[in-house]
Order: sequence, then structure tokens, then C-alpha cells
Amino acid sequence: MNSKPNSVITNTKIALLGFAFLLPLQSNAGTSTAAITVSTTVLTACVVSATALTFADYDTSAAASAIMATSDIGVTCTGVTPYTLALGSGAGSGATVAGRKLTGPTQMIDYNMYSDSNYMTIWGDGTSGTSTVGGTSMLGVKNHTVFGKIPAGQMVDQGVYIDVVTVNLTY
Repeated sequence: MNSKPNSVITNTKIALLGFAFLLPLQSNAGTSTAAITVSTTVLTACVVSATALTFADYDTSAAASAIMATSDIGVTCTGVTPYTLALGSGAGSGATVAGRKLTGPTQMIDYNMYSDSNYMTIWGDGTSGTSTVGGTSMLGVKNHTVFGKIPAGQMVDQGVYIDVVTVNLTY
């Protein structure tokens, strides 16, 4: 037998096998997925705003009557949030939540703030016979009217009388 043809075939097979290793292997492409959970927490946050309570000119004559004015307190919260609004006594010397005072050049004028248009419920901090006002925010501004009243018959000097009352929002 002639061994030469077998060795040529064998060498050819080896050469072809070696060449096959040099060829890129065909791969099957695959995919895999994952999910990212995304979240946040919206904290309850509320802000309060108020418009000025500006009375008309005060008449000290005997025939004068009490004067009234209104202001608005707005509450805005991030969601449905229950809250309470309390009003401080103001900056007038000797003022309380039950009896506020406008301070002028040399004297003071008594006045008060109410939560009702009948001027029956003094809006204060819940002490000394006063009440607070509660509510629930429903997204957006919720307004509350403050009713101010200066009683008639106060004899005071002319001039500008002012006070600053703190609005306390608790939620």
C-alpha cells in the first residue's frame, strides 16, 4: 500500500481543521433585560400668605360708628392636608389675642380680628376665649377671610396707627 496518499489526505485534513479555528465562530445573539424601580416621596409642605387688613379713616366724632375691613389668608399645601390657622396678639403694647391694639404716634386704638362676618368669634390662638380656624388643603390655594373691626368712640390723636399680627399655620 502506498502511504503517501493517506498522509496527503491526513495533512490536508489537519490543515483544514487548523484553518477552521481561524474562522470566526458564528454566535447566536441573545438579549437580557432588567427593571429599575424609580420612586420618590412627596413630603407634606404648606405655605401661608396674607393680604393687608386696611381700615378706612377713623372718625373720632361722637356720631362716628365702628369701621370694618377684611383681609384674606391663603393656605397652599402639596396635597390633601389638614391644618389650623392661629393669629397672634400683634405688636401693640399690652395687646392680647382677645384685645389687639394699633399703635399710633402717642396713643393706641383698640381693634380686633374675627373669623365670622357677624364679628362674634375672635380669631386668636385658642386662648382667652378666642378660636382658631381649621381647614383642609385640596391642592391649590384655600382662602380664609379675616374680618377686622375698630369699635367707635375712641378719642385718639391724629396720625397713622399700625400693627403687625403673626399668622401661625400648623399642619
